[in-house]
Amino acid sequence: MMKPVLPQYRLTAAVGKGARTRPLRSCLCNVGGILLLWLVKLLLTAVVARHLLPTACSTGCDVGAIDDYVREDVVDGAAKSRPALRPQKLDKESYWADPSDFEDIFDLEHFVDSLRDQVQIVRALPTDKRGNLSVLTMTPVHWSNETYYTEEILRLFEKHEMVHFNRTDCRLANNGHSIELQKLRCRVNYEALKFTPKIQALGDKLVSILRETGPFVVLHLRYEMDMLSFSGCARGCTDEETEALTRMRYSRPLWREKEIDSEKRRLEGLCPLTPEEVTLVLQALGFGRETPIYIAAGETYGGERRLAALNAAYPKLVEFLVRVKKEMLLSEEDLRPFQNHLTQMAALDYHVSLESDVFIPTYGGNMAKVVEGHRRYMGFRKTILFDRKQLVQLLDLHQNGTLSWDQFAYAVRDVHKHRIGEPARRKVIEDRPKEEDYFHANPYECLSPVSSQPGYLRRH
Repeated sequence: MMKPVLPQYRLTAAVGKGARTRPLRSCLCNVGGILLLWLVKLLLTAVVARHLLPTACSTGCDVGAIDDYVREDVVDGAAKSRPALRPQKLDKESYWADPSDFEDIFDLEHFVDSLRDQVQIVRALPTDKRGNLSVLTMTPVHWSNETYYTEEILRLFEKHEMVHFNRTDCRLANNGHSIELQKLRCRVNYEALKFTPKIQALGDKLVSILRETGPFVVLHLRYEMDMLSFSGCARGCTDEETEALTRMRYSRPLWREKEIDSEKRRLEGLCPLTPEEVTLVLQALGFGRETPIYIAAGETYGGERRLAALNAAYPKLVEFLVRVKKEMLLSEEDLRPFQNHLTQMAALDYHVSLESDVFIPTYGGNMAKVVEGHRRYMGFRKTILFDRKQLVQLLDLHQNGTLSWDQFAYAVRDVHKHRIGEPARRKVIEDRPKEEDYFHANPYECLSPVSSQPGYLRRH
């Protein structure tokens, strides 16, 4: 049987000078893990003029492959002159009822050894210190610069023996740091953070199975109930489903926005594309029926009804999806250690996403961003980044008959011809870091000699 061929224009992106061509299969994707490590690095090395540990925010500022599930990252000050880091704890209650800890997902020994020359990491507090430490629990300031940690945070160790960061998301700014600091963030995110041998081995096995028919695509279909509820996006949902999304949003006190205009948000490009919209875009981009597609995501809201169009257009997605859901791609014995450990299952999805021939996220969430950045680091692997604002306009014009199929397909390809994960400059928006390009999605300073020259950031 002829192996499926992926659209050619997407397979020819150039690799920048100095880019790594071998995949870092051991990379970690956890948002919390990365963020936390980042902070850790920062504190631990701040004394020696180092920068924040990229693990936490460098890749993790929002990074997350395992997403926003880490809230209790701990940075310990073992010595006033040389603070030490204690690996963070993962949030087990906010959303995923998963008992997994950092060392269940990442190779702790590798992490410690890889950063031995940069950070002092302690696995636990000394027995004689437990219960007798002066502890300060605090939330670090969002989007801070290096000075905040080297001056304000370190000063806290004059009064406290331990500083506990209860939040580590986006605590380090994307820009304004030295090249040395930015490269350290990359070192932590892409080299020090490595999945456990158990996750690594099963991930490699899954990739091998997927490659049996040739190149494959990973579709990060962010259309789960929690995402739709949080974003207020309900296009295509029934009245009952929309009401359920609203109830969930009001039940979450940490979700600030409650009343959301779904259609307005969609037109602004702030909603994940629906499965039906994704189907049309994939076809417009040139992905044929024989393309193997692996869905890296949780349960699609609306179930099989919402996946009907994708299933009809891509039979091999049906095969993969059904087999994965029925636990047939991997044996029951393979998956038994992962049962009731959703964060570890997410790590498998991250690994497969990293190793795919083409990665397509339908929404710019934490996992999508960190996978994007990691794939750039590995040699600018193809990552198709949807321009959702333009896509919804084109989709509406096609569906109302204004654009023919050929016109629609041409426009979609034209919009994305420079959105395939190739070398690109990061957009900087002064005083609005949440709206600019995130470092962990495009760690430009680590990818090309050009990064050492002025002008490698696009200021707006």
